[in-house]
Amino acid sequence: MAEFRFKALQKVIERHPVPVKRDHNLISDFYGINVFDRPKMKKYLSKEAYKAVCDAVDLGRAVDRKMADQVAQGMKAWATENGATHYTHWFHPLTDGTAEKHDAFIVHGEENGVVEAFSGKLLAQQEPDASSFPSGGIRQTFEARGYTAWDASSPAFIVDGTLCIPTVFISYTGEALDYKTPLLKSIQAVDKAATAVCLYFDKNVTKVTANLGWEQEYFLIDEALFSARPDLVLTGRTLMGHASSKDQQLDDHYFSSIPTRVYRYMEDLENEAYKLGIPLKTRHNEVAPNQFEAAPIFEEANLANDHNQLLMDIMKKVARRHYFRVLFHEKPFAGINGSGKHNNWSLSTDTGVNLYSPGKNPKSNLQFLTFVVNAMKAVYDNQDLMRASIISDSNSHRLGANEAPPSILSVFLGTEVSKMLDLMEEAVVDRKMTPDEKTALKLNIGRIPEIILDNTDRNRTSPFAFTGNRFEFRAAGSSANCASSLIALNTAVAAQLDQFKIDVDKLIESGVKKDEAIFQILKKLIINTKPIRFDGDGYSNDWVVEAQKRGLSNINSVPEALERYLTEPVKKLFASQQVLTETELEGRTEVEFEKFTMKVQIEARVLGDLAINHIVPTAVQYQTTLLTNVRNLKEVFSEEEFEELAHARKELIREIGGHISAIKAKVREMIEARKVANVIEDSIEKAKAYDRTVRPYLNDIRYHIDKLELIVDNELWPLPKYRELLFVR
Repeated sequence: MAEFRFKALQKVIERHPVPVKRDHNLISDFYGINVFDRPKMKKYLSKEAYKAVCDAVDLGRAVDRKMADQVAQGMKAWATENGATHYTHWFHPLTDGTAEKHDAFIVHGEENGVVEAFSGKLLAQQEPDASSFPSGGIRQTFEARGYTAWDASSPAFIVDGTLCIPTVFISYTGEALDYKTPLLKSIQAVDKAATAVCLYFDKNVTKVTANLGWEQEYFLIDEALFSARPDLVLTGRTLMGHASSKDQQLDDHYFSSIPTRVYRYMEDLENEAYKLGIPLKTRHNEVAPNQFEAAPIFEEANLANDHNQLLMDIMKKVARRHYFRVLFHEKPFAGINGSGKHNNWSLSTDTGVNLYSPGKNPKSNLQFLTFVVNAMKAVYDNQDLMRASIISDSNSHRLGANEAPPSILSVFLGTEVSKMLDLMEEAVVDRKMTPDEKTALKLNIGRIPEIILDNTDRNRTSPFAFTGNRFEFRAAGSSANCASSLIALNTAVAAQLDQFKIDVDKLIESGVKKDEAIFQILKKLIINTKPIRFDGDGYSNDWVVEAQKRGLSNINSVPEALERYLTEPVKKLFASQQVLTETELEGRTEVEFEKFTMKVQIEARVLGDLAINHIVPTAVQYQTTLLTNVRNLKEVFSEEEFEELAHARKELIREIGGHISAIKAKVREMIEARKVANVIEDSIEKAKAYDRTVRPYLNDIRYHIDKLELIVDNELWPLPKYRELLFVR
């Protein structure tokens, strides 16, 4: 096994950057060439079919079967002209990846031949086998039927000769079995609620769009070293490994010069992304060694999420061309920063206004404050839901570990916005406001653009931070589907905006002027949400104590956090906004419990195998070498000299023996704990048992293995070490 490690290191040393060729000088010359976007639809579709698709995207109207046939013919013509031979319905099942089944564009023709064909029926709906995808009990294995249905709002694209058609995935009885279906419903809910509130300020608003700009963090590891680490191959993270003497202490990797091999990979990745219309904007080194980030220009939330899922797949493919492997696990290496996927979220109107950007006058700034305060209220009232939406086995290793926000939900607004809310709280009186009081308040609101441009800092320790023209939900993990957190956020904000409008309208009906009614309700919300406003250090222990005093929840257990999905307020929230039924919510939560259990189970099995079959034999081998050395010393030296020379070696032999015994004992105990947990039928209780009785052994066993790594001869150690994984490029 040690030979495998050193052969892997030799391969890495001999690597050279892979040349990357770009056929065009300007990105705009080839951007979106593999996407069936509006310019291509104009070319390949009739005017009627083009209008039908545009209306579906812009107005949410259905495309009838006749128009779907026309769209299918145009789409096929474009795809086949560009080398596509197959098509697939591309969807997001609850597996944290994407799914696709490829079919050729052929049907039987004359004289036993075939001809290319594609119909509106095949475009609009297909019937994959639903039994093999997780459903949380919504569907039984023998109930295989499920449907994929075309999402016209996300354009089709070509990858490796296959036309990919973004779709939703639902069961035969109509329940959502994917991420996209509830995401689209949540987008519709927040559109409806936000548009209604916008009408207080601008009667011309007819639509509000949820936007997303994700930041994808990841690690790149040479494929030879990756293959020499079974734990990385099977779990996505290192289950053992002593810290490198140097890691990120000097902060010398963040924003530093990009290594040439990595730079070529990024170039190649960007070329592929641009062809698919993914607007990658930023690339840079992250904090930890071999950690990097890619980030696009923001887009409409559904399209942005599709692009993120597509990019993650492309990243893996391109990495192999450069002899790398991409790690999306949130904490692949202990002791250094993990990877997140910051979700930059905002709302914008069809009149061109970002609702989270300050305006140019008091009226537009009151609108800005209205949406900021309501977002904060939504997070405050739904902090357990927000946490559940981003929690997972892998992300739990990262949260609160000095590179990610803690499990406590708080909102950072920045000094100046906080001052503005405090001023509003003070200025808005319970009685009817005088004209002078209203004027003074509006004048102060009008100052927002002046103060916010230069004074809105970024708090990297906050899980939900206002950053000038958007909120950044920083707690989401790098391997996650962005839809999970967006579904929760959109739904919570939609419900809060609905309630805000009810409260304001009630005051207006009682005779209070509109502006004053808005002031009064905002004041109540500002007072109510004070506990969740926090501009300090979210990493500090002091904040944990302070958050408890404020009544904020802090749930570190993954199963306990997920269980909050099943509370009555959360069920009522999703049902009221028609985003998820109780059956759908229970089903997807069941899937999350099962995923947690299985991931811990797999890690326990992998660690047990590596510990007993790789580490213990290596330690015994080195211990035997030391024993031989001690016996030889005894033959050569006098008793007194022998005791002096052999004392340290004998202590080392005992130390190795102690670690070996501890590893073997704890692996046995871990196996027994798994056996006990495995017979539990209830998925929630099984997940809790794995969390309480199995998961702790992962760290216990690792401790002894990492101690042995420092003792055993480097020439014998079987697995690539942290210093090699992180610094040999």
